[in-house]
Amino acid sequence: TYRLGARYMTLTHTANTDWADAVGDVPRHHGLTPFGEDVVREMNRLGMLVDLSHVTHETMRSAMKVTRAPVIFSHSSAYALCRHERNVPDDVLQMVKTNGGVVMVCFLPGYTVERERADMLARDAEQKRLEKHFGEDTTEVQAGLAAWRNAHPEPAPCSLKDVADHVDHLRQVAGIDQIGIGADYEGFRGPPVGLEDVSKYPNLLAELMRRGYSASDIKKIAGQNVLRALRGAEKVAKEMQRATAGK
Repeated sequence: TYRLGARYMTLTHTANTDWADAVGDVPRHHGLTPFGEDVVREMNRLGMLVDLSHVTHETMRSAMKVTRAPVIFSHSSAYALCRHERNVPDDVLQMVKTNGGVVMVCFLPGYTVERERADMLARDAEQKRLEKHFGEDTTEVQAGLAAWRNAHPEPAPCSLKDVADHVDHLRQVAGIDQIGIGADYEGFRGPPVGLEDVSKYPNLLAELMRRGYSASDIKKIAGQNVLRALRGAEKVAKEMQRATAGK
């Protein structure tokens, strides 16, 4: 995949791999296996960014202890503000600061505010129950979900200000150089009010400026931090390749 142009890889999606644990699955390895550690080292050698969104907190910590290059979280937020396991706890945020990596804030409401997290988990559980009962009959599943929603009204929606709160927390714990934007519009329903699509990015940046972020801060969040992390990964790769060539 690197030869085809890929420059970052998420270590898991929603299920465990043979060498790394994912959020949404039953932990098997409690982090990375020895082979998983070798995968991270090889990604460092190639200059491929390690993406730690979707992995468990244990896997985050395991990867952070192994990597020599900056990592990214391509679409994750602050666990202290919304306790979804996909989000990044403060001790890992401090590791990211030391590592020089970037946490790219996700807009998914279930990762942003607790009431949305609880609603998302309950809806997902009901969907799994219906799918187990009705199998491949998607019409019955959708009808069941509609009935469930009628009985369980949606919570008050989150807004761009809630997303900005996550940026504030990341700045407080990890620093301004460790923040990016990772909206994740493809793959979820119901974006925050004020951040309905990519055309609304300026609304978030304007909110951050109202909160005292400088023009330099905004440039970092909007893209410079990710570019710096990628350059850092490329630098580490060159160093590792030179060391190997000299042996």
